[in-house]
Amino acid sequence: MAADLTAETFAAALQAKHRFKPGGPPARAWLFGIAVKKLADYRRKGYAEDKARRRLGMERIEPTDADLRRIEALAGDVAVTSLVEELPEDQRRAVMARVLQERDYEDIAGELHISAAGVRKRVSRGLASLRAAFKETP
Repeated sequence: MAADLTAETFAAALQAKHRFKPGGPPARAWLFGIAVKKLADYRRKGYAEDKARRRLGMERIEPTDADLRRIEALAGDVAVTSLVEELPEDQRRAVMARVLQERDYEDIAGELHISAAGVRKRVSRGLASLRAAFKETP
């Protein structure tokens, strides 16, 4: 599953590379956002979609036991999830809705019953906290 999700994440990133904005959040944040969407699709549908991979003509690669051990080792190094979970709830909800789910500020504002400017502040503060915490992570 991890290999399928990784392949689909990078295939989707290749297809959407024109949407990445240099000078904004780091590329890894953009990739994590795509990965979270792919994981949500997997959880909702029970499988990883492979349409982006098929469109790019990428073959499905079956991971070996060594590949799986390496993936598990690398997963232990990922601190992003725990950093997001440490944000105050209002910032965490706003960041997840805007960055990971790519929702409009107005849409989020309606859900949270605040102004779009309030959502922007929460997202900005949350991302600033994540940047600072990520820099401190060894």
